[in-house]
Amino acid sequence: MPLEVSQLTKIYGQQRAVDNLNFEVAKGEIVGFLGPNGAGKSTTMKILTCYIPPTAGQATVCGYNVLTQPLEAKRQIGYLPEQNPLYLDMYVHEYLHFVGHLHKIPARDLPARVREMVAITGLEREQKKKIGALSKGYKQRVGLAQAMLHNPQVLILDEPTSGLDPNQLVEIRGLIKQLGAEKTVLLSSHILQEVAALCTRVIIINKGQLVANDTPDNLQNQAQGQSVVLAEFDQPITLPLLQTIPNVQKVEALDGAGNRYYLYAANNTDLRPDIFKLAVTQQRILLTLHRETSTLEDIFRQLTTAK
Repeated sequence: MPLEVSQLTKIYGQQRAVDNLNFEVAKGEIVGFLGPNGAGKSTTMKILTCYIPPTAGQATVCGYNVLTQPLEAKRQIGYLPEQNPLYLDMYVHEYLHFVGHLHKIPARDLPARVREMVAITGLEREQKKKIGALSKGYKQRVGLAQAMLHNPQVLILDEPTSGLDPNQLVEIRGLIKQLGAEKTVLLSSHILQEVAALCTRVIIINKGQLVANDTPDNLQNQAQGQSVVLAEFDQPITLPLLQTIPNVQKVEALDGAGNRYYLYAANNTDLRPDIFKLAVTQQRILLTLHRETSTLEDIFRQLTTAK
């Protein structure tokens, strides 16, 4: 298996940043790696890329242990961090040759390898430009080219579509799909629509622990048994009062004004009639009463806000 994580744990003082994490990623998979801020995503990715050691458990990349065989593991990894560390005063082709020398790609093979990466990432017209003159989308292409230059088997991409405009999003999404057909890709993103569009599987962690590991479709199907209603009132209404509605499992306030809520019920129960009755008895005007289908955002919120 190209990427395996077993009972992975990282402790800082009294805090378990990663807590007994287990998952694996196969060749040809593009797996989304999700979690709220502070969930342990960045810590896990730093362990996988050999930047920090785990406290316990292990992670292997193409069979190489990241703690005991870091050099061998790094040779199998192409890494694109969220803050793409490019040399802005270098030309694209110059930078890629520089990275190739760092990876000790033989001099006789390097020019052809750079040409191949330039072609794959669509940088033909940009390769003689300075990196600092490129758009954010093309800078991301350069980042992907350097990550792929040494022909790694595993790609670890941290927020690869962050800050891109809609056209750039489509281009980078297509490029990642193309690369993922032959490689193993672990992709972290806060843009959940992109994860749903790109990934064959989604891993969600919260407080350092695994809370979901399945395809986007399966996660959505599992959530369909739960009814979600968006209710907006003309005036604030208290959470305890909303929780008296029959069959309500959870109420979530959406803003500080206290008049917009998500109400959750099990067994696909339609809460709208009882919400309407409550509005009448409390002399509130309903501005919005909408039953929603579960999206990846809903599933993410439910799994990462659970008590």
